[in-house]
Amino acid sequence: MNIQVAPMGRNLFLTVLIMLAVSLSGCGAVHTMVKKRNLDVQTKMSETIFLEPRKAADRIIYVSVKNTSDKDLNIKKQILSKLKESGFKVTSDPEKAKYMLQANVLQCGKSDLRAATNALSAGFGGAVVGVAAAGAAGAGGKGMAGAGLLGAIAGVVGDALVDDTYFAMITDLQIRERPMAGEKVEQYTETKAKQGTSSKMRQKVSGGKVNWKTYRTRIVSTANKANLKFAEAKPVLENGLIRSISGIFVE
Repeated sequence: MNIQVAPMGRNLFLTVLIMLAVSLSGCGAVHTMVKKRNLDVQTKMSETIFLEPRKAADRIIYVSVKNTSDKDLNIKKQILSKLKESGFKVTSDPEKAKYMLQANVLQCGKSDLRAATNALSAGFGGAVVGVAAAGAAGAGGKGMAGAGLLGAIAGVVGDALVDDTYFAMITDLQIRERPMAGEKVEQYTETKAKQGTSSKMRQKVSGGKVNWKTYRTRIVSTANKANLKFAEAKPVLENGLIRSISGIFVE
């Protein structure tokens, strides 16, 4: 027996199918938009640094902030301002300094949570994986099975319109302070540097008079929001780094 479906019924059935496909495939994008509607900013350090308290006359610091990322950043002036507000005198002569702050922004750009976490775990001087594309809203393939080609197209469109975006700023930080009266510091440094593909250079430094106690850490700041743009992420990433660095010196 051959059942004939009236054109009106067939059109209605197709309309319902399309609406269902769009609904299923777009729910993940809607979920991401709602869940990630507010900007989430986090700043973490790989290692905690504790500095010795000093009298006001000894709160003299030399500051060097480098930026080897591909982004224009406004960091050094704000760090200097925070330090001065905390009672530090900034000097351009390292010999007069009681503290030395050296920072380098290694990378600043689009990333994902895993890449940022790995960069933090690697610590100071650790490998930094190249910028990773942020994942699209939710997991792929939401509702595509059974929704057919129309559902697949709707899912692609939804994911393209809603992006779960991460930006990360990765900074290596080295802080030095003069030893306290009576303190003796011994230092042993070993450096391994590869040259070409088959040769290696090894350098050892030991003994001698050490004028500084040295601390190293890595700071990773992240900003996450649906459809986040770098123009919005940049100032909050900068502020996170500045607060983290200045917080080491504020008593």
